[in-house]
Amino acid sequence: MGFCFPAPAQPSVPIAGSPDAFPVHRIYCVGRNYAEHAREMGASGREAPFFFCKPADAVLYAAAGPIPIRYPDRTSDLQHEVELVVAIGAPGYQVAVEDAAPLVWGYAVGIDLTRRDLQADLKRLGRPWEIGKAFDGSAPIGAIRPASQAGSLGERGIWLDVNGQRRQRGQLSQMIWSVEETISELSGFFELAAGDLIFTGTPAGVGPLARGDRIEAGIDGIGTIQALVTDRR
Repeated sequence: MGFCFPAPAQPSVPIAGSPDAFPVHRIYCVGRNYAEHAREMGASGREAPFFFCKPADAVLYAAAGPIPIRYPDRTSDLQHEVELVVAIGAPGYQVAVEDAAPLVWGYAVGIDLTRRDLQADLKRLGRPWEIGKAFDGSAPIGAIRPASQAGSLGERGIWLDVNGQRRQRGQLSQMIWSVEETISELSGFFELAAGDLIFTGTPAGVGPLARGDRIEAGIDGIGTIQALVTDRR
């Protein structure tokens, strides 16, 4: 059996120090997973984690030079959210917290781009967030570093600069729900598969981006990425 038109290319992300790539199955995102950002978004306390998704082909990277972020249509408030991305390398369903670590293949630096004005309208109307979160190119990401090379996450810093000015700064230890807890909770709703990516939430300091902005973001010991916001066309 053939396809009625050529099948789309498999979305993938480079692997640090390797010619191979990581094939992307699904993208899951954790909402409000740092206390200060939760307060920034109007929440308080350690609420149960909640999740939303982006399509696999929302991943955006560049083989060389800055990642080109095209300013999306129908928004005047595109915002950045730097995040630790967890790359899943084995299947899992209803995984216990103590059994979650072996599912982790590696880690990367990612940016959850958000059309904040549209997201706010959707929240107010009680509607899904897709057009605010899941648009084309909404998941810029750097090369994935294998977990065996990254080591324990611990107190590593996570940060994002825009035009040389620090916008976001935090530590991975400030996540409300750890990587293992997040995997356990998520696997109760979805059967996780090799190739899944989990964007694990962002520290405080999210803010707007404008055309021409230069972004640099990183996580200590994981990597850094650069990006440039351009016109849509």
